[in-house]
Amino acid sequence: MGNFNKVILLGNLTRDIELRHTQSNQAVANFSIAVNRQWKDQSGQTHEEATFVDCESWGRQAEVMHQYLGKGREVMLEGRLRMDRWQDKQSGANRSKLVVVVESFQFIGGRAEAGGNAAIETSRSQPSSGPASSSPSSAPGDGDIPF
Repeated sequence: MGNFNKVILLGNLTRDIELRHTQSNQAVANFSIAVNRQWKDQSGQTHEEATFVDCESWGRQAEVMHQYLGKGREVMLEGRLRMDRWQDKQSGANRSKLVVVVESFQFIGGRAEAGGNAAIETSRSQPSSGPASSSPSSAPGDGDIPF
């Protein structure tokens, strides 16, 4: 039986995107989004919960996301889950967290300054197959970005 690792999320950025570069000058964007869920219980009372998801994007896609997305902006992401593991320097305890490695995204709501609500699809990047410190095998071409 094969494996399948795909995530699709629609949410709002909880903070501005942090952009850094690896030693080989590969761009890496780190950010988190809040995905909200509403439901009604048996008595009809509405409840809400927010799930906060850490995300990572690579290459030209990371640069585009950093340039055009900011705190509060709605975005749709498609990607895969990756488990990051490390040892806490203070306590020595083993730690882990799930991260979504973004393979493609869409702006939702149009351009911030335009006030529109059109979705603009962006290119798919070549995802990283290694840990967070490694870079993807190849970056997306500039011709794949629609602007």
